[in-house]
Amino acid sequence: MDLQLKDKVFIVSGGSKGIGEGITRELAAEGAIPVIATRSQGASEKLVEELKAKGLKAHYLLGELAEEAFCRKVVEEAAERHGRIDGIVNNAGANDGIGLENGNPAKFMASIHKNLQHYYSLVHFALPYLKKSKGAVLNISSKVALTGQGSTSAYAAAKGAQLALTREWAAELLPYEIRVNAILPAEVMTPLYRKWLDTAFERPEEKEADICAKIPLGKRMTTKEEIAALAAFLLSGRSAHTTGQWLIPDGGYIHLDRALT
Repeated sequence: MDLQLKDKVFIVSGGSKGIGEGITRELAAEGAIPVIATRSQGASEKLVEELKAKGLKAHYLLGELAEEAFCRKVVEEAAERHGRIDGIVNNAGANDGIGLENGNPAKFMASIHKNLQHYYSLVHFALPYLKKSKGAVLNISSKVALTGQGSTSAYAAAKGAQLALTREWAAELLPYEIRVNAILPAEVMTPLYRKWLDTAFERPEEKEADICAKIPLGKRMTTKEEIAALAAFLLSGRSAHTTGQWLIPDGGYIHLDRALT
């Protein structure tokens, strides 16, 4: 299926690691031009060089997404360089473990800002370009927004807000035919997930096996490539009548009975 993404320009926050890397690779493979907004210079350089060696297009802008000025810069430079913006993939963020008992109001607000503010800022500054292209916005949220996790109040609140904004923006942007959707990853092996397993548990391999055993479809984690394939479809014209949706590619982990065998 041709997703009709050739030469379309998509800003991908946190697009050089984990799920963001998968989305960048998928968009580039479809002929699109991913613009990575990141603070990870080494990973971004390596990824962009690899893609260019394959004849694919991509570049990155280095900075701190929690700073409004950088979000504006990303949009302005992407538009100036390519003459258009066709979509925003809001992906960057981290589960920093700021809980209710083991946290405080200042840390809570700082975490909310870090995980949520740039979702709004990038779309706000890109809106004039998205109106012209009748583009798309994709918010990467988390199953934590629906299930809770414990000891991560700020991250859960930010992820829940991202889902609310998905529906709010989908409603507000209807007159411009700008579509807004969200993906809620569940158990996906990324460097951050690997770090969590290795630091939070004495026997991380046993914990990983226990998690996989509870995923109904295939008893395995979702891959970042599977998340990326869904992302590319949602950003494409092939999903032209899909907006305000929360999609959960998790092998049935959230909604199916985990006792299924």
